[in-house]
Order: sequence, then structure tokens, then C-alpha cells
Amino acid sequence: MTDIMLPGSYGEVIEPATLKIERVLPGPIERVWDYLTRSDLRRQWLASGDMATKAGTEFELTWRNDELTDPPGKRPDGFGDQHSAVCELLEYDPPHILSYTFGKHGEVTFTLTPQGDEVLLTLVHRRMPDPGIMFMVGPGWHAHLDILVAKMRGLKAEPFWDSWVKLKAEYAKRLPK
Repeated sequence: MTDIMLPGSYGEVIEPATLKIERVLPGPIERVWDYLTRSDLRRQWLASGDMATKAGTEFELTWRNDELTDPPGKRPDGFGDQHSAVCELLEYDPPHILSYTFGKHGEVTFTLTPQGDEVLLTLVHRRMPDPGIMFMVGPGWHAHLDILVAKMRGLKAEPFWDSWVKLKAEYAKRLPK
């Protein structure tokens, strides 16, 4: 986990089945937008795949978490070397709002707000269909966003899987049961 996070950098449940996480990133806002929308940049911290730009259009994201950090850490049992999800673009308002379905696990909205030379990224993951999903995506988003912060600040990120495992235990303590 990086030290460049807001106080209270863990995700917080803001309503049932909804998790919110914030990070401050170096600007300009257009650079952050590119890391959210361009496959070549997004694959460095989250997942690859050409993103639609018109609401209602489907696109596919592919996660290869072993490729995010060097070393990747020890992948937990039950996880493959990659997985994909078909998403549907809900809102595309460059460079401020990006929203899409998260496969069958709800929908995610990124909101970017300039703050001087930096950008506040607010991620809200809504409509998780099962309470158990939050215990997977909370640490997942947290670990992925830590990698984004490190990449954009030119820092070395903690091995993805090691971070995710630690965060999963921490989120199990922090999230409502």
C-alpha cells in the first residue's frame, strides 16, 4: 500500500451495496482521464480493453493481475492468470465522469475533480448483487488504485497479490457484515 492516500483511504460503505474510495493523483486531469480510458495505460494498473465512448455500448475488460507489479506476489488459490468481463458504458463525460457496468457485479463510476496541480479521483461501486462481492472488490479496487497512484507518481508499488491478500483481511474487519 502506498503512503500517498487520503486519510481514511480505505473504501467506505456509503449506502447498502455501495462502496466509495478516493485517491489524489498528480494532474493534469486529462492525464488521469487517459489512465482510466486508454487500454495501454489502464492495463498498467487495472485491465486492458478498448473502451466504448458512447453510452449503451458494450466493451470487454481483461485483468492480468500478475503483470501489474514486478514481482506480482503470490496469487491466491482459486484465481487464474487472467479473467475478463463484458461491461456496458453508462456515462462518458471527458475528463470528469466515467461510468460503466462492472460485468455482473454492479456498476462503477469514476469522478475526477481538479485540486490545483492534483486531481481527486472518487470511485463509487454501486449495486453489488451480493454482500460477499464487496469483500472481493473493496480490496481489489484499493490495491488497483494503489498501483495507479504509484505509476502516476513514478513510485514502485507493492506486489499486487500480496497487497490484495493483506487488504482482504483488513476489509473483512472494516466492512459491515
